[in-house]
Amino acid sequence: MLPVSEAAVSLSDVRAAAARLAGAIEHTPGVHSRTLSKLTGAEVFLKFENLQFTASFKERGALNKLLSLSAAERSRGVIAMSAGNHAQAVAYHAARLGIPALIVMPKGSPNTKIRNTQIHGARVVLEGENLFEAGKHARALAARDNLVFVHPYEDPLIIAGQGTVGLEMLEAVPDLDLLVVPVGGGGLISGVAVAARALKPGIRIYGVESQNYPSMHQRLNGLPVECGGDTIAEGIAVKDVGATALSIIKSLVEEVLIVKEETIERAVVALIEIEKTVAEGAGAAALGALLEHPARFAGRRVGLPVSGGNIDSRVLASVLMRGLVRDARLVRLRVIMPDVSGSLAKVAALIADAGGNIVEVQHQRVFGAASVKSPEVEFLLETRDRGHTEALIAALEKNGVRVSVF
Repeated sequence: MLPVSEAAVSLSDVRAAAARLAGAIEHTPGVHSRTLSKLTGAEVFLKFENLQFTASFKERGALNKLLSLSAAERSRGVIAMSAGNHAQAVAYHAARLGIPALIVMPKGSPNTKIRNTQIHGARVVLEGENLFEAGKHARALAARDNLVFVHPYEDPLIIAGQGTVGLEMLEAVPDLDLLVVPVGGGGLISGVAVAARALKPGIRIYGVESQNYPSMHQRLNGLPVECGGDTIAEGIAVKDVGATALSIIKSLVEEVLIVKEETIERAVVALIEIEKTVAEGAGAAALGALLEHPARFAGRRVGLPVSGGNIDSRVLASVLMRGLVRDARLVRLRVIMPDVSGSLAKVAALIADAGGNIVEVQHQRVFGAASVKSPEVEFLLETRDRGHTEALIAALEKNGVRVSVF
């Protein structure tokens, strides 16, 4: 745990950050989602921070910190450790301001974030298996080369910059009842909580962490910190939370909720299909909380920041396909049919008549087939939804087709 900063973060700090950032970052839109509101049972208002130039809220804190540096500090250069979004934010704004930037990223960082950080003008070093190990290396380089360390969350200026998200959310929708914010190191939620609770003391703030990295939840509940494993929400996969953020969260945040990986994937899919916006896992985590814990938010006016949109295209493709499978809109059927002329055509016609779309067909005459005279045929089908899939299977069975789902 890092030492608690002596400087408290206040509403005046957040407002000062907002004044500094004006014109240099996007004032992202806040939109009421009627469809997500119907889906979750809450009145949902989205804040599209994935529309920042580097596609995440991290620009706010990074720029606020960089603008505070003296001429001598700027000439020495800056260093940061990040899994991606903070890296891109520091790289982009450091280049704009003429500040040399070195970024240390964990070896498993998404390729799209590594590439974009380099495109924005920073030198990238891949070191360590996680953010903690990358941070150790970054601090060693900072000490060796006399660089200014720009921490992704444990810095009052970073927290104040992130807090401008809260200012804008309440400016757009003053009568929000709740804010639900993703939690990694805690910079975003602590800044948002400072701003929101000062402007509207009765508003309730909830945090969200992925099931594999519940570090803030564990710290708040006096549990040993046990994190690790793969997660789609690598942007909030943080084991060592910020001490300043922890102290703010203890006093201003209602609770930090845990969300399953599958639910975060569902949230990514929902944001694309419903809002036509791309969110990374961490950026969709707040919506994931509403999907997994609907009773906590039913009937309330809830603000959700879509905190980032930097998701690897390969991962996104897999998430979308897994979503189709999860909703039974993409299904594999195994059909046993006699090896006679017209059998395949008959089954294909029945599928078409039931409204299914055949994507792939594969014969199995060697593996799995009970008889060489009764081969198995595997169909990969597109359907409208689970009910349509069930109706299609019923239609096949009604016509004497032996079918199973696998």
